[in-house]
This record gives sequence, structure tokens and C-alpha cells, in this order.
Amino acid sequence: MSVSLWCEEEQAGSGLSVRASFDPNVSGLRVIERLLQSEERYTPSPLYVSLVQREPKRREELAKWTLEVCCDCGCDEAVFPLAVSLLDRYLSCTLSLPVSPTCLAAACILLASKLTESETVTAHALCASADYEFLSSELREMERVVLGTLRWDVAGVTPQDFIPHFLCCLEELMGNSEDTTVFVSTLRRHGDTLAAMCMCDSRFLGTRPSLVGAAALNAAIRGLDSKRRQETSHMTCTLATLCHSDPAVLQCYSEMIDEALRERLRTSREQEEEKDGGMVEEEEEERSSTPTDLREIDF
Repeated sequence: MSVSLWCEEEQAGSGLSVRASFDPNVSGLRVIERLLQSEERYTPSPLYVSLVQREPKRREELAKWTLEVCCDCGCDEAVFPLAVSLLDRYLSCTLSLPVSPTCLAAACILLASKLTESETVTAHALCASADYEFLSSELREMERVVLGTLRWDVAGVTPQDFIPHFLCCLEELMGNSEDTTVFVSTLRRHGDTLAAMCMCDSRFLGTRPSLVGAAALNAAIRGLDSKRRQETSHMTCTLATLCHSDPAVLQCYSEMIDEALRERLRTSREQEEEKDGGMVEEEEEERSSTPTDLREIDF
């Protein structure tokens, strides 16, 4: 009798891979503590941070290109932050850009995709995203170089790793209700977006991932729940405790995120004005002037 052990983990006729849902039992303070113990191991060197912050343009261009490629290729949300983490750690070790910096960024995307996705992005897709600036063979070689430089220690800790665990603790604090579930879901989406923005901004380079993740959530809470100041303040203190930081420090980083968001909206508005010949509706201008209210922002 013929017995098949093949397990088909795809929805019939859909072509979409089945993915396990988040398990709340594999969360909480124990997991947060383990992540806190590991995060310093994946932080770039102070020398690299100081060099980049002196001339941040090239690094930010690579990070933004990485984000665009991850979006265009439909990568999982965990791919981008891990790819940027690999990029920073490699450059922190070498302190020099390769002949093709874009090939380096693509190799980091390829590695991050292999670590976090069941259906990985292809080398051909990455070459096409770079307008064939490099060949597939060169991308594979760069992948080996990154792995060798990092000694195969590529499963780094990113701000997005902390966000779901922080949210579990906040959800317990707010109590189980339908409104809480909706609020937490929205908070997760906005927190992920703000954390991704921080990954592109060199001002946050060298900051602990836990602090970036907590500050992103705190900035999102201030925008989504600005009317209940007392409850917001309580959640800020809870996030500060979870990431082993002072509430004043967390508040400072949250304000830095607000300022970075304002700059991004201002730049976007200026580009839109140039594109439309300076004709921007008054209503759109008013929306962009209040960036901390995340409900008014189209992500």
C-alpha cells in the first residue's frame, strides 16, 4: 500500500500560504525579558553610528530603497526591519560600502526573506528591482559575504519584534472588550508604520530596538487616544517599565518620532505642491498640520 506523507499547507484554489496566528501564550514578560537581553548584541557600533549621523544621506537612501523593494515584492512586514538591521550590522563591521551598495541592500532583503517567509523573494525579482544593476550571481556572492561577515548570526532583534508583546501587556491593562480589540489592532498597524519610519531615519540609529518600539507605540497612542490623557499617561509609564526605560526618556523619543513624522508630511506636501504647480487644497493642508493624530493620516 502506498502512503503519502506530503502535507499541502495551502488553501485550496487560493494559492495563499496558510500562516499561524499569533499565540498569546508565547508572549508576556518572559519573552520581553529574553528579547531585552539579546537586543544589545545586534546594535551597531558607536563609531558606525557617529559616522552615519554625520553624513546620513547615503544610508537613508539605501533604507528607503529597501522599504520600496519590500513593498513592491509583497514581502512580510518583518522582512524590512530585519533587512535594515543586517545592512547596518554589516556596515558597522566593515565601515565601507561595497562597489554596489544596492546589491548589498538586496542581499540583506534576500537573507531577511529567507528567515521570515515561507515563500521567499527571488533573486531575479531583486535584480529587476535594481534595474539589473547587478547579476543574480553577484547577488548570491554578496549574500555569502554578508553571512561570513556576520558569522551567520542573522536573526537580529528589531523594534517590530517587541511591538506585539508590548501590545499584549497593554491589552491586559485595558481589559478585554470589543473596543479594546479594535483599538489594539489599529495601534499595531500605526506602531508598525512609525517603527518602519524610524528604521529609515538615521537619528534613531543606535537606539535600542525596545525603546524605538515602545516610543512608536506611545506616539501612536498619543494620536489615537489623545482625549484620555490620564489613561495615556498610565500606558506611557507601562511601556517605559516594559522596555526598562525612564518615562521621560520614552516621552522624548516619542516627540522625536512626532517631529520626524511632521518633516515627512511637510516634505510630502512640498513635493505635491511642486507636482500640482502649487495648487493644494486648504483641507489637505490642514490635515497635514496635525501629524500626531494618526487617524487623519493616510498610511
